[in-house]
Amino acid sequence: MFPILPTIFEDSGAIDFTGTRAVLEYILAAGADGIVFPGLASEYDMLSTDERLQMTVKLGEWIAGRVPLVIGASSADPELAMQFARAGAKAGAVASMVLTPHRHAKNRQAMADYFAAIHEASGIPVMLQNAPAPMGVGLAVDEVAWLAEQVPGIRYVKEETQPSGQRITQLSERAGDALDAVFGGAGARYVIDELVRGAKGTMPACEVTEVHVAMLKCFADGDIDGARTLFERSLPLLSVQAVFRWRLTKAVLKRRGLIASDHVRAPGPALDAFDQSEVDALLARIADLVPLDRVPGATAA
Repeated sequence: MFPILPTIFEDSGAIDFTGTRAVLEYILAAGADGIVFPGLASEYDMLSTDERLQMTVKLGEWIAGRVPLVIGASSADPELAMQFARAGAKAGAVASMVLTPHRHAKNRQAMADYFAAIHEASGIPVMLQNAPAPMGVGLAVDEVAWLAEQVPGIRYVKEETQPSGQRITQLSERAGDALDAVFGGAGARYVIDELVRGAKGTMPACEVTEVHVAMLKCFADGDIDGARTLFERSLPLLSVQAVFRWRLTKAVLKRRGLIASDHVRAPGPALDAFDQSEVDALLARIADLVPLDRVPGATAA
């Protein structure tokens, strides 16, 4: 379980480092196996280069080796992608997660060279994030497998192009030893199917981390029914998250007392009064799993 750490902002739009660290400590206290930053759920494309580099340094200091860090190095500019990956390696990251670049969508070799350059620049493994358009390219399974075979530095894939379960099965069979692990994503909305098919984990948004941690533990312990029960109970909230993305994540984190502001920079639909009431109703139904008034690690050190 490697949740995506969101970037928390003040009402002014400036980064709230205290709030971001509070969310990080909550994720770790909830039992996550690692942290990913920045990802799509971090509003990474709304952060300046300096902000991303500053956050990378701070995460290295805050995490201090407690869990693995996967640094998001996606950028339309390959030089920046290499810079982000190098900064991640310096901060102790174990891998860089990189979206498939649109500029090389029709050129396999150019894409292979792009990923190879990022690996060479940083010295840490690459996790190829295969997200669908418009965020990524949505490569075919054979293309992803070919890249893994051609670029030894690609050791992981985060598969988010649908149907993700089928693609994880096919990719595991096709790539073989060229990959160490395939992870699921898409907010953990398909996590049980992905795990059954051989995914080694998932990288969802973080607002219900303890539920996802418990779900994966049940699955690992052979309690598939228990894992499915947790999945079914969390799915209505995750369905809302599929529409409102980071706004839903921050709305829940604010209700949990972790952040002071639910400000977002990224465009997208806002929660209106009816949506807010629906979120309250959905959270009330899983209050035993996601308490709003007692959150482990809510106070940042």
